[in-house]
Amino acid sequence: MSQSRTGDRPGYLIKRAQQALNQACTDRLRPLELSMSQYAVLRALDDHPGASSAELARITFVTRQSLRDVLGGLRSAGLVTVAEQASTGRARPVALTTSGRTKLRAAEELITRVEEEMLGDLSADQRRYLADLLHTCVGNLT
Repeated sequence: MSQSRTGDRPGYLIKRAQQALNQACTDRLRPLELSMSQYAVLRALDDHPGASSAELARITFVTRQSLRDVLGGLRSAGLVTVAEQASTGRARPVALTTSGRTKLRAAEELITRVEEEMLGDLSADQRRYLADLLHTCVGNLT
């Protein structure tokens, strides 16, 4: 079996696509004064209301230390609250504020536009097929 050129290898192309997507999203989120990490946490909280810091770190693929920094910025901006006391165990639930929900909706519009640009003129069937392929790739490695 011959070795593919680096630029043609699937892993390299996935990483390149991820970096291009991340940069485009970062550029679009800048006017909202949000980073991609902050957006990811807001998105995760909307999907998982009351999640703990540990859960958010796992969902958003960051370390607990990084999440602590991200949450600090989101709290300072008034976009999230962290409960003073744990509801169960030691985990203190994190919640979106009204301002956080508003900021998330604005960010969602920007991110959706970037994703549409990325997918370009792919048909609906091609988009579903791409998603299916990526799910399979993730499943094969987990």
